[in-house]
Amino acid sequence: MMPASRPEYLLIGHIAHDETPAGPALGGTVCYAGGAAWAMGAPVAAVTSAHPHDPVLRQVPDYLKLHLIEADQSTIFENVYEGSVRRQTLKGRAEPLLPEHVPMGWHGVPIVHLAPLADEVDPNLVRAFPASVVAATPQGWMRTWDRTGRIHPKEWDYAEAMLPLLHVVIFSEDDIGRDAALEAQYAQWARLMVVTRAERGCSVYVHGELRYTIPAPTVQVVDATGAGDIFAGVFLVVLHRTGIIERAARIATQLASFSITRPGIQGLPTAAEIRAMM
Repeated sequence: MMPASRPEYLLIGHIAHDETPAGPALGGTVCYAGGAAWAMGAPVAAVTSAHPHDPVLRQVPDYLKLHLIEADQSTIFENVYEGSVRRQTLKGRAEPLLPEHVPMGWHGVPIVHLAPLADEVDPNLVRAFPASVVAATPQGWMRTWDRTGRIHPKEWDYAEAMLPLLHVVIFSEDDIGRDAALEAQYAQWARLMVVTRAERGCSVYVHGELRYTIPAPTVQVVDATGAGDIFAGVFLVVLHRTGIIERAARIATQLASFSITRPGIQGLPTAAEIRAMM
């Protein structure tokens, strides 16, 4: 888990140890967005933190090169579903991720994806990659938790300062409680902002203007885990390679929709699905 040659797509965020009835499972944006980027042909790596003997580290695929900041505990989530509503509890949190944790050889990567899960990614990292496309999926900056670990939404404290610095920001309408006024405000601050809307596709804003509304295909939902992260990974790779925002949004919407027809990490885009879209 030492730094490898410079990747094309670098994620910064915690891998998740998800407690499930079947035992510990690997999860989080690093896992799903990284897998999607790899499926699109991008070499991927991640700066992350976890307990060095956490069993989920054995589930990390070989294609995802980790630079691991060792911690006394991993970031551990317990997810309980009551119908379609998820109740989430944070049972452990690994080390914060800081600019000095990024290996020198990984500066200047084409795509940097800031991927916080539990407010662990230092916002100063947005300035650490002046030669890169820097994107964020900010859900982990929009979470807080009480003494029992129960997670609650919170305001993104430094959105106004950070959004103008990001090249791309991607989040779900649920991350902001479907607050239309807040969405409009974030769009005014952002260069390029994508709001995903589950079965209703996504909305794409460019410098505050709603530029594209992309519908999603109708599919049978098996497991929606990771769909938003898969969207982000696909979108960022296609955007970087083609420069065409609408194309990136359409391909990402389609592949994220296909992902929810399969359980868990099996939802990563297949070669056949990618060929059909490209």
